[in-house]
Amino acid sequence: MRSILIIGAGKSTSSLVRFLLQESKVKEFKLVIADKDLQSAQNLTQNHSQATAMALDIFDADQREDAIQKADIVISMLPARFHIEVAKDCVKFNKNMLTASYVSDEMQALDTEVREKGLTFMNEIGVDPGIDHMSAMQVIDRIRSNGGKMLLFESFTGGLVAPESDDNLWNYKFTWNPRNVVVAGQGGAAEFIQEGQYKYIPYQRLFRRTEFLQIPQYGRFEGLANRNSLAYRSIYGLEDIPTIYRGTLRRIGFSKAWNVFVQLGMTDDTYSMQNTEQMSYRAFVNSFLPYSPTDSVELKLRLSLKIDQDDLIWDKLLELDIFNADKKIGLKDATPAQALQKILEEKWTLKPEDKDMIVMYHKFGFEIDGEKKQIDSTMVSVGENQTYTAMAKTVGLPVGIAALKILNGEIDKPGVLRPIHPEIYNPILKALEDYDIRFKEQEREFKGYNPDQLT
Repeated sequence: MRSILIIGAGKSTSSLVRFLLQESKVKEFKLVIADKDLQSAQNLTQNHSQATAMALDIFDADQREDAIQKADIVISMLPARFHIEVAKDCVKFNKNMLTASYVSDEMQALDTEVREKGLTFMNEIGVDPGIDHMSAMQVIDRIRSNGGKMLLFESFTGGLVAPESDDNLWNYKFTWNPRNVVVAGQGGAAEFIQEGQYKYIPYQRLFRRTEFLQIPQYGRFEGLANRNSLAYRSIYGLEDIPTIYRGTLRRIGFSKAWNVFVQLGMTDDTYSMQNTEQMSYRAFVNSFLPYSPTDSVELKLRLSLKIDQDDLIWDKLLELDIFNADKKIGLKDATPAQALQKILEEKWTLKPEDKDMIVMYHKFGFEIDGEKKQIDSTMVSVGENQTYTAMAKTVGLPVGIAALKILNGEIDKPGVLRPIHPEIYNPILKALEDYDIRFKEQEREFKGYNPDQLT
């Protein structure tokens, strides 16, 4: 019987495994779930007759090679930096491979060898990157095939808490790796192009430059720029487009409040602090403020950042309990970002019954037959609970669907790939509709970019 090997049993793997187990008897394959923590892998098997769990240390070459040799196709759900270890073995043993992560330079360097061997290494096949690629390219290719010229492309994705589980002032809970949320936007300025002009937003200004968006039935959101939108010109074949901008969605007001942490330095991950094991939340906050023999921590923070006591931002900070003198960071030699993450996880972790949601929005401006038009395309997916989240669903299902199509020879394009080709994205998007992952489009007159949209 054919075998699919999944390496990594993290939060985003739950829906992938459930989907593949549902398909396993009909499609006649078995599933091997491997993780360094055997219990995590066993939890995902659900005692299914077609599933086996195994302990696997990705850095144990013999163990890793043995598992990959026995598989017909390999799915790496590991942290992105570890995919290359799996990829090299897949080349060595002639195995097709999938990841939901961005194509790294190391992965791209394997392209020639992967093509020569006729292998398919499908990357960026999750939600963002993944569903964003497929849904965007489907519309862009349709516009171009009808003789249209692209004038503008904007794309935003957000992992958020669903309205029915939204019970905090930030309108936010962690739906993926909290560390990535805390350090988001660092490592360089956001780069994009608007009306032919290159624009840059440095990290210290990122959370004060937001674009407001309206999603039908779900209200208003704010979008903040991703680090590099310009790379997508070549990926999507939009080298001459005047405006291209990609970003992340949050509810209105989140970014302005988050900017407090940025300005204080709490999101810095470049140095370790002293005595963080015994440091209280209050002492953590105070460590970023001037010394005063008389002023309280609260007063110093408000004065430093000019926050009025009746400002909603102040209520948001109080809600996080960051001035608590009894609660401890409890982490040895923590960076500011790690300490902040510890505080936020206490308040922003999904409860067992909580639902999250993925929101995606594309805006396409184009000219066709002398007319300028705009298409707004939106998708919202709501999760089931803390385990089967919308994040896990929109990451896992595209991976699973693509894996079966590669396994069955329906997708056989060789190389280190992204899902930007019609023969890949059309059947996968069609299959996703069966799981209520579908886009709604509205077409209207395109009036150009509105500079007032940027605040």
